[in-house]
Amino acid sequence: MALAVCLLLDERADTAVRRMWDRLEQQGIASLASHTHGRHVPHLSYASVLEADRDATLAALGRLPAREELTLHLDAFGTFRRSRCWLAPAITPDLASRQAAVADAVRSTGLLHKHYVPGHWIPHVTLAPRLHLVDLPSVAAVVYDVLPVTARVTRAALIDTSTGDHEPLPHLL
Repeated sequence: MALAVCLLLDERADTAVRRMWDRLEQQGIASLASHTHGRHVPHLSYASVLEADRDATLAALGRLPAREELTLHLDAFGTFRRSRCWLAPAITPDLASRQAAVADAVRSTGLLHKHYVPGHWIPHVTLAPRLHLVDLPSVAAVVYDVLPVTARVTRAALIDTSTGDHEPLPHLL
């Protein structure tokens, strides 16, 4: 089982991302809304743990101190070489240190995906997981009609990436 430790966006930011997903879908561009199990929520992942033990992961996260809410400033659009496109938050020292603490905490509960190793992690909120180059101008137009988005983050969840099931974490990481 693969598990993702995710920050969930406030209602306003969640709605803004879902509207971008909807606009992409209306243009025939598959967004995260229709990807795999179709139960995705707008989120920013701190870590993805492959072959993870759910209970051990929850226990490891429970030992981390509760953190104050944070604000993400989504003001950039990016792509990964495998065609995933996303919104990028400004990377603050606080965001980077939080992610490193989460990654270190869950390393012993499964195999930490290489893209979530501190120093290699690129924070992102996924829009479309399989973007074709020909669709890049259309996606950019949708994104730049909306950016910037400021998201308050007050909660986190552990998400089973194969089913979309998510369990709220007891405190913000």
